Amino acid sequence: MYTSPFLVINPDSGSFSRRRIAQVVDGLRRCGLPPVIHPIRNPAEALPCCQAIRRVREHPFIIVAAGDGTFNAVINGLGPGPATLAVLPLGTSNVLAAEVGISSLADGIARICAGRTMPLSVGLLELAASRRYFALMAGSGLDGAVVEGVRAREKRVLKQGAYALSAFRTALGWDKGMQEVVADGERCLCHTAVVCNASRYGGPFRLSPGSDLFRRGFEVACVTSSHRRGYLTIAKKLLMGQPMPETVVTRLTATEVELRGTKPIQLDGDFVGHGPARITAVADFARLIV
Repeated sequence: MYTSPFLVINPDSGSFSRRRIAQVVDGLRRCGLPPVIHPIRNPAEALPCCQAIRRVREHPFIIVAAGDGTFNAVINGLGPGPATLAVLPLGTSNVLAAEVGISSLADGIARICAGRTMPLSVGLLELAASRRYFALMAGSGLDGAVVEGVRAREKRVLKQGAYALSAFRTALGWDKGMQEVVADGERCLCHTAVVCNASRYGGPFRLSPGSDLFRRGFEVACVTSSHRRGYLTIAKKLLMGQPMPETVVTRLTATEVELRGTKPIQLDGDFVGHGPARITAVADFARLIV
């Protein structure tokens, strides 16, 4: 049984409230896990926060009571090693929590108290001047442009609606340029590429049913059409939970991916820069409570 977990909270997360944090703290205390609270005001503060945790705990147990962006910041602050991680759904989309199967805040607390874990595999993206880990996906192309265009104020007010608004603006200034993706040596010319480490995308939608957080490797969804109507087909299929037609999406499997081009890139819902980039699968990054 773990003791004294570190509870990382971000008051700017999509569904944060003091009442919900009190619920988390009370629930953890009742099962003998009184947390040490580490508030951060933005994802950038996760780096010194996690470095401080590393200094006092060789095998840290960290609970992220926030969204996917904060969880991404925590894994980048920690790096691979003997850590145990947990996520509670207090963000905007909560894709990671949905991927694990967490149905509510109470369910997430119960899973933490039970303590069952599995080895988490992640991706490592390397740009010319930086490198970042991701848990869910790396998107290069249209979705990278949409995330790049999300305005902070709109996200605070509109939550997920801010992404729809950014998508509308991106569609008005449509970029038809293509990029080359190389997945374990196999090449594909596409408009957008989503390197999936998890099955879900943007919420409950399953873009990559074959992807698994606990298995090293990716499924790469390559959108080979540069036309808007191709994306309308993808959106319809995602909403209806239907398989993607091969005429629109080509799927590749890989442990190493090259993104050749200068398209905007997002990781776990946050913009990180422009290509070219290299992505590598990293097994056994940490233990994740499931």
